[in-house]
Amino acid sequence: MTDRVVIITGAAAGIGRATARRFARDGARIAAWDVKAEDPDALVADLKAAGGDGIFQKVDVTVASEVEAAVAAVAERWGRIDVLVNNAGILKDGQLVKWKDGQQVSAMSEQDFDSVISVNLKGVFLCTRAVVPHMIRGGGGSILNASSVVGHHGNFGQTNYAATKAAVINLTRTWARELGRFKIRVNAVAPGFIATEMVQAMPEKVLASMVEHTPIGRMGKPEDIAEAYAWLASDAAGFIHGTVLSVDGGLVIGT
Repeated sequence: MTDRVVIITGAAAGIGRATARRFARDGARIAAWDVKAEDPDALVADLKAAGGDGIFQKVDVTVASEVEAAVAAVAERWGRIDVLVNNAGILKDGQLVKWKDGQQVSAMSEQDFDSVISVNLKGVFLCTRAVVPHMIRGGGGSILNASSVVGHHGNFGQTNYAATKAAVINLTRTWARELGRFKIRVNAVAPGFIATEMVQAMPEKVLASMVEHTPIGRMGKPEDIAEAYAWLASDAAGFIHGTVLSVDGGLVIGT
């Protein structure tokens, strides 16, 4: 990955930051995107210390003009774009309709549905649409999309999130058909339960249940997903195209 140019969305923390560090270790040039970062300078320093080069760009992936401007800036700075990791995503969980004692007590709001669809699905579309012309002109590339095990199987209380992750699987397969002729490989990663900062803040009982349902006996680490992205983007995975790689500790067979 030496000197290859990599855009990673949602790169300020969690899986995104671990992925940025992993690519930097291989000498990549990283454009780390997020809507905010507590310390952008520390993020960039982290990437350089890992062995790569990097910049932070404040980008809302749901806004086409911001995405297109950021992509243009990356292409101007480094001359090409080799890898796009569509990692940014949000959760706004809730039952479709919650019913108790014979009456409705709550329902998923239209706003919560729309916001998750916008980031997790529209954001993937906007970023990929903006990057692909640069990859075509450059002779190829790798697009990596964040799905989830819930994209395969659904999940209680995640109407919006599960819908987006299922849709990302079919975006991946469709783009694999469309873009392969340009030597652009398109793949997805479907994580299981990953111990990000957000997940680790959950009650201990919930975390224990996650481990119980994971046959390998632990939650995943952000670095587990970063390794999958790094391999899929590398030349070692040069004939892997249109696939969805589950990185879940066996969660699918354990549920």
